[in-house]
Amino acid sequence: MKRTILALAIVLSLTLAAAAETAASVLKPPKGAQLAIVVFEDLQCPQCRRDAPLLEQAAKAYKIPLLIHDFPLPMHNWSYEAAVTARYFDSISKDLGDQYRDYIFQHQMEIIPQTLRGFSERFAAAHKVDLPFVIDPQGKFAAEVTADRDLAKTLNLDHTPTIFIVSNKTHGTPYVEVKQSKELYQTIDAMKAD
Repeated sequence: MKRTILALAIVLSLTLAAAAETAASVLKPPKGAQLAIVVFEDLQCPQCRRDAPLLEQAAKAYKIPLLIHDFPLPMHNWSYEAAVTARYFDSISKDLGDQYRDYIFQHQMEIIPQTLRGFSERFAAAHKVDLPFVIDPQGKFAAEVTADRDLAKTLNLDHTPTIFIVSNKTHGTPYVEVKQSKELYQTIDAMKAD
């Protein structure tokens, strides 16, 4: 019994160490930036919809990058498809992909699986972009969304939005999770001061 408990404790500590190492390698700003906001979001998540404008405002106010990772949760029945479509628009331009995400958040309460395609078509038409019948024939965009989701799982994330303020410092804590959106600006200020 004691050996089983000890073995489980060793496995748990190795798993936590691997997650911490992965977090340290992933949760950092892009090259040349001192700080960044990293968010794992689900396009069907109501809290993600509420926090998205605040994250964009903070990124602009502090002139820091906002890095978005897709983390479609299993209980949401159209978020994965929406994330794949967002990746399609990202492939045309990052700005267009960001606008699509904002558009989906704006219409989130109206969307069901059967109407998502229609919303995507209206967005494409309004931006004079063709939306192919098959958006991802090679599965490239789905693989990108799945990679983001797998990354979130590797980091042991279980909710959206999960928001981090990340820095390029090599000592102390290089990233901090923002538990409540009302603490976003305070957390950025603290990371800047540190």
